Amino acid sequence: MKKGFATVAQLSEFDEIIDARSPSEFADDRIPGAISCPVLDDEQRAIVGTIYKQRSAFEARRVGGAMVAENIARHLSERFHDKPKEWRPLVYCWRGGQRSGAFVTWLRMVGWDACQLEGGYKNWRREVVAEMAELPGRFSFRVVCGPTGSAKTRVIEALASLGAQTLDLEDLAAHKGSVLGALPDRAQPTQKWFETSLYIRLKALDPGRPVFVEAESRKIGRIHVPEALIMRIREGDCVLIDADREARLDFLVRDYAYLGADPAELCARLEHLSKLQSRETLDRWKALAHAGELHALYGELIELHYDPLYKRSQNRNFARIEAAQVFSADSLDDAGIAKLAQRMASAT
Repeated sequence: MKKGFATVAQLSEFDEIIDARSPSEFADDRIPGAISCPVLDDEQRAIVGTIYKQRSAFEARRVGGAMVAENIARHLSERFHDKPKEWRPLVYCWRGGQRSGAFVTWLRMVGWDACQLEGGYKNWRREVVAEMAELPGRFSFRVVCGPTGSAKTRVIEALASLGAQTLDLEDLAAHKGSVLGALPDRAQPTQKWFETSLYIRLKALDPGRPVFVEAESRKIGRIHVPEALIMRIREGDCVLIDADREARLDFLVRDYAYLGADPAELCARLEHLSKLQSRETLDRWKALAHAGELHALYGELIELHYDPLYKRSQNRNFARIEAAQVFSADSLDDAGIAKLAQRMASAT
C-alpha cells in the first residue's frame, strides 16, 4: 500500500474518519462513525460539474479549487483546531480521488499523519454488498412468527434484554412492517444506510449462538431486506406466538395509539389498501378512524386484512412453520411479553 493510503480493513487504526463528500452523499450512506466535512457542498458540486461539462476541466478545477480550499480551511479552524500532533485521521471521498486527496494534503502539511482511503467510499460499499451476500449463511435463525398484533417486535426486544442474540429488522428499517407501520418520530433510512447498519449488526453477532428474528416480508415499508438474508431467515426454525384475538387487539390499540391522534394520517394509510378492500369497507374504516373507534377499526383490520394475509404468507414463505414450537399467550401487556420472552429463551 502506498504511503499515505489505507484500506477498508484498516479503518479501526484511525482516530477519526472524515467523509469529504457532499452532504447528500453522506446522508445516503457513509462509513459508520464518520463525520461529514464536505470539501464541496451540494450546490458547489453542481456548479463545478456544470462548468466541467459546459466549459472545460481546467475551468472547473480553477473554480472548484478555490471552493475546496475555503471549505478545508473552515474545517481546520472549526473542527480540528484542537487536535494534538498524534491525531491520525482517515479521509475518504467517492472513489479516493481529488476531494479526499486535497484534504489529506492539507492535513499532512499541518503535521498530522493523515491517510486517504484507497478506492474511497466505493470500496467500502463493495465490501458491504459482498459481505451481505455471504454473512447470513453463517447464522442459525429462530424466526418469531405470529399474526399481526402478536407483539413479535416487543418479544424480540425482551429477548435482547435477557441476553439472547437478536436481529431487529424493524428497528433498523424504522418501520413496523404493516400498512400502518410508518413511525411518527423516525423517517426510514436510505436503502444503502439500512444495509450498512445491517452489516455492522451481523458482524457483531456470534455465529455459534442462535439469533432471534421476526418473520418479515421482503419489504419493510420501502426498505428491501437483502436476498441472502431473507432466504436464510425463511429456512430457520420457527417459534410461534399463539395469542387470542382480544389480547392481540388490546396490544394493537396500545401500540398504534399515536394514530388515534391524527385521523387524517390514519385514513391516508388505510387508502393504501384500496386495491385489496372494497370502497364500502374503506369508507367504513375511515369513519371509525375519524370517530376515534380504534378498537372496532383494528378488530376489522385483523379479521379482513391482517389474518387472511398472514395465513397466505406464512405457510408459503417459512419452510418450517408447520413444525414451529408454539408459545401461547392470554395477555400481551408488558408482563405477558416478558413471560413469553423468558419461555422462548429457556426453550432454546
